[in-house]
Amino acid sequence: MSAVPLLEVSKLKKHYSSPKRWLTPQQAPIQAVDDVSFTVSRGETLALVGESGCGKTTTAKSVLRLVEPTAGSVRLAGEELVGLSQAQMRQRRRQMQIIFQDPYASLNPRLSAGEAVAEPLRNFGVGDRKERTERVAWLFSRVGLRPEAATKYPHEFSGGQRQRLGIARALALQPQLIVCDEPVSALDVSVQAQVVNLLMDLQEEFGIAYLFVAHDLAVVRHISHRVAVMYLGHIVEIADRTTLFAAPRHPYTEILLSAVPVPNPRTPARRILLQGDPPSPANPPSGCRFHTRCPLAQPVCAQQKPTLSPREGSGEHLVACHFR
Repeated sequence: MSAVPLLEVSKLKKHYSSPKRWLTPQQAPIQAVDDVSFTVSRGETLALVGESGCGKTTTAKSVLRLVEPTAGSVRLAGEELVGLSQAQMRQRRRQMQIIFQDPYASLNPRLSAGEAVAEPLRNFGVGDRKERTERVAWLFSRVGLRPEAATKYPHEFSGGQRQRLGIARALALQPQLIVCDEPVSALDVSVQAQVVNLLMDLQEEFGIAYLFVAHDLAVVRHISHRVAVMYLGHIVEIADRTTLFAAPRHPYTEILLSAVPVPNPRTPARRILLQGDPPSPANPPSGCRFHTRCPLAQPVCAQQKPTLSPREGSGEHLVACHFR
């Protein structure tokens, strides 16, 4: 992996404001993503994990500018993306694609499978009709589908096959970065393994970088190089996969990992129960956002926001905690 990051995200924010209504007080904006920073190197997989509603998908979509960031910087191969016009941004989209969570909803039911995969090529004027047909046939075979299936429509495919179509479409323009928004969560376990292995093979072959949004920590452990843990719009810990699963530093990461089922019934589960309800992103706690549920919380946690920084002897293991 290259030492120079392909993707650099710095102090990214996405706040949603509620519409002003007559005779109704203006509500506080929802801080879906607040002050998020990370990097992704070429050929690397960075997994974003955390409980539902923590801001993972919003972060991923903000990176692609599918939703407009409120503030912050997103740089792809050294070029700033925030602030570019729609016309300028369109040219950069060749280098950044997305695989959606629901493979059926992300495919146009009126287009055949071949037309759906060829759509990015047509949009950017890549090749003539014959060249696009050949490219589609190659993409089909590369993701494990029969080229003659290009004439079928999305409803004629299984869930795993539809997700392979989504992968083929994302690969069509040979991007440098692919955002994977929970790409296997809607699939059977056996199919999940096939799709994850396919993504890893494609990464090794083409050197693609993945920003991988997921709930399933078993999948994350298999596919990722590094893992970023999110809680209530903040990243609380970033580390390489081996270090994070073997020696998590942040209390929230420890609690999250303790919820992973143990495959051996003879091994006692060490489950740490998280107390209290998640705070509202419209009114987040002061200081450390996790302090209202943290077993290590002290008065300083409510007063001062911890910075995401390396601890002594931890190298690139970044933690946002006053006591870890």
